Amino acid sequence: MHNGIELNLDSIVGPTHNYSGLSYGNIASMTHRQIASNPKKAALQGLAKMKKLTSFGLKQAVLPPHERPFIPILRGLGFYGTDAEVVAAAWKADPSLLAACSSAAYMWAANAATVSPSADSYDKRVHFTPANLLSNFHRSFEAATTGLALFRIFNHPAYFVHHYPLPYHPDYADEGAANHTRFCHAFNQPGVQLFVFGRAGSGDPTSKFPARQTEAAARALMRLHRLTPDHVVFAQQNPEAIDAGVFHNDVISVGHQNLFFYHEKAFIGTPQVIAKLKERVETVCQVPLIALEVKNAEISLAEVVKTYLFNSQIITLPDQTMLMIAPEECEQSIPVQQYLTHLIQDSNCPIKQVIFQDLRESMQNGGGPACLRLRIALNKTEFDAMLPTVLLTDLLYQRLVVWVEKTYRDHLTPGDLADPTLLNEQHQALDELTSILELGPLYSFQQRKQPPPPPLPEKGYERI
Repeated sequence: MHNGIELNLDSIVGPTHNYSGLSYGNIASMTHRQIASNPKKAALQGLAKMKKLTSFGLKQAVLPPHERPFIPILRGLGFYGTDAEVVAAAWKADPSLLAACSSAAYMWAANAATVSPSADSYDKRVHFTPANLLSNFHRSFEAATTGLALFRIFNHPAYFVHHYPLPYHPDYADEGAANHTRFCHAFNQPGVQLFVFGRAGSGDPTSKFPARQTEAAARALMRLHRLTPDHVVFAQQNPEAIDAGVFHNDVISVGHQNLFFYHEKAFIGTPQVIAKLKERVETVCQVPLIALEVKNAEISLAEVVKTYLFNSQIITLPDQTMLMIAPEECEQSIPVQQYLTHLIQDSNCPIKQVIFQDLRESMQNGGGPACLRLRIALNKTEFDAMLPTVLLTDLLYQRLVVWVEKTYRDHLTPGDLADPTLLNEQHQALDELTSILELGPLYSFQQRKQPPPPPLPEKGYERI
């Protein structure tokens, strides 16, 4: 642990995992709209990926699902009665609204927040900012639950700072760590942070799909997290890539330590972006940046989006070699499989193994291995200060598998979201989960049964 710890924090897929096709610009989400989903299989596939990481000796933790359908939003939109009556009324008035309020998109923890480690921040604390996710209505009310969960897990003001989400205005649209990459030599040493945005100002450079992340949001995060400007690089997504279905940067590039694996069409001015990254990584991290560029002639943008090659999860093993966890879809693509075969045979490439992981339920909604996790770089003191009951052990894994098998459905269509028994099932399931994880009352339906909580401690939550 002398090199620090990269904690992978994965969200457990929720009981209302479904294919309502809510995410415009996410081709997988749009393509699989209205087909039946399998929430039980989805949750078990996610847990299996987490378990695999622990088998390699990595630190893995879990984030709880959000409550869905989210009744407070529906009540705020004018639906009255019991929770079941609110669901029934919303379904009758507007099925698409109920679908949005039942979305399980929070499962992609890469969108949950942006996190900067203490090694990079002026105040030497770990900074968390939940993403406002305002580009899509179904995700725009995730931040409160996400922020509270992170606050419960990392609740020590000497080490952790929790910021409120950025202002809910289009100029500050923030999609979290899906557009943020940190490069370093060791996880507890100073690094270089890459912030990627799709649009600058109010104009949108794309012609088909919207650009979600803004430059103003990225620069605000740099300031909030007390980062040194010379240790930060800003880059703009290539509009051609966004229009091809690259709605987040983690669909077309992935970085890990001093490795950057990216497509030549990832950015506007890709050569200049890479040159700046190389200069800053070498200066700040005292290690060369290993830049692996995939040419469009090797793998097209369409194949990138189809296979989610760059949404693979790269990890460092105890022997300091790197391993890539790629979606099974990469194995089924001839050009991608051929590319990966040559990649691991290259003596200059630190990736020595590729494992293909079955995450079909997530992939059909537009999220691969890297979408499912939020990376948090910690030193040992910080790691020891976090809530230990969310760390995935063999015992917790078995308990979660039993919990999923007992409480989740294995077949769900968008029409099933109106079933009042589904609401009761997920309330009971989440009640049990917060007990397993020892998180306390996290959800609105639990808090209605509790006395009002004390105010947030001034030193634990950064006020803006």
